[in-house]
Amino acid sequence: MNFITNKSQEFEKHDSKMLSEYVTALTWSPQGKIFAATSAAGEVVLWNDGDLIKLQNGSGKSVDCVAFSADGKFLAVGGQDGIVKIWQENELIATLENAPAWVDKLAWNHTSNQLAFSLGRYVQVWDADQREIAVTLNFDNSSVLGIDWRSDGQYLAIGGYQGVKIWQNQNWDEEPYFLSMPTVSVAMGWSPDSKYLASGNMDRSVTVLDWSNPDPWVMRGFPGKIRQLAWSEATTQIGAPILASSSFDGIVVWEKLEDESLGWEARVLTNHVDIINAIAFAPQSFLLASAGADGLLCLWSGASKVSQILTDVNAGFSTLAWHPQGKFLAAGGEQGELIIWSKSSRGQGFRRS
Repeated sequence: MNFITNKSQEFEKHDSKMLSEYVTALTWSPQGKIFAATSAAGEVVLWNDGDLIKLQNGSGKSVDCVAFSADGKFLAVGGQDGIVKIWQENELIATLENAPAWVDKLAWNHTSNQLAFSLGRYVQVWDADQREIAVTLNFDNSSVLGIDWRSDGQYLAIGGYQGVKIWQNQNWDEEPYFLSMPTVSVAMGWSPDSKYLASGNMDRSVTVLDWSNPDPWVMRGFPGKIRQLAWSEATTQIGAPILASSSFDGIVVWEKLEDESLGWEARVLTNHVDIINAIAFAPQSFLLASAGADGLLCLWSGASKVSQILTDVNAGFSTLAWHPQGKFLAAGGEQGELIIWSKSSRGQGFRRS
C-alpha cells in the first residue's frame, strides 16, 4: 500500500459534522452552495457553509438516495419505507408513498424537472412542474439496479438483469432500445458528452456502448463484480472521456484508443485494502477520488497515481461527492461522519492530464 503523498497537498480539511448512522448518500446542489446528505437512520440534512440544517430526523428506516434537480430548486430522497419526498427551498412539497417497494435509485433529468425513481421492477417518472406522475416504465426482467438520464435529457437508461433498457423521453410508449447481455447490470451510467453508455456487470465485465454504433465493447478480467463506474468530464487528445471502474479493492481506468478495432486500453490502480464504496472524477479534470471501507480516500492524479490520501473517519468511507466547480470534496463515513475538504491555495490544483 502506497502512503506517499505530495508535500504540497491539494486538499485540506474544511469542516466536519456527524450524523447518527452510516452516511448513505451525498450530493451537491448544481450551484455548489449547499450539499445534502442522508443516513441509514433516516436523516436528511443540508450543509450550508458550516451550518447543518435538518430536513428530516431519523425514523429508523434508511434513506438511500438523494438528488437535486438540474436547476437546484428541488431536492428528492427515497429509501427503505418506499416514500419519495421532494423539498423546494427547504419546504416539503410532495410525498409519494409506494410501500412496500424500497426506493433505492432516483435521478433528475438534466434539462427538465422530471424525477425518475425505482419501484421494484418498475420506474416512475414524476413531473415536478405538473406535480404528477408522467409515466410508469416496466423493466420487467428484474428489480431495477441503475437509473441514469443522458446529459441532453432525451434518453433514460434503466439497468438490471440481462442488460439495460433505454427509453426516449419524447415518446415513452415506444419500445425501449435494449442493450442485451447474459448477466446483470450492477452499475451503469452515461458519459457526460452523451456519446457512451457504460455498464458494470455481475459477471466481472464492463460493457461500453457507443450510441452511434450498435456493437458494444466488452472488457473482461476483473477480480469480482463491478461495483462502481465513473466517467470524466475532461476528454483525452482524441476527444473521448476516461472511464473508471471499481471491483472490490481495485480500480481499472479505461482510455479509448484512436483505432476503433482496438477499443479501450486499461490500467490498474491499486492502493485500497478493502471494498471501494465510491469513485468520482473532479469536474473538468482527470483527478479521480476513491473512497474505501479501509478508511482511505485516495486522490489519483491523472487517474494514474496517488497524489494525496485523506482519512479522518473512525472506520471506513461510505460515499463521496465533488463540488460542481471542484472547490470542495465531501465524503461520508460508515459511522456517520460528514467531512468536507477544500482545495488548498498551496496545492498544485487540477491537471487535465
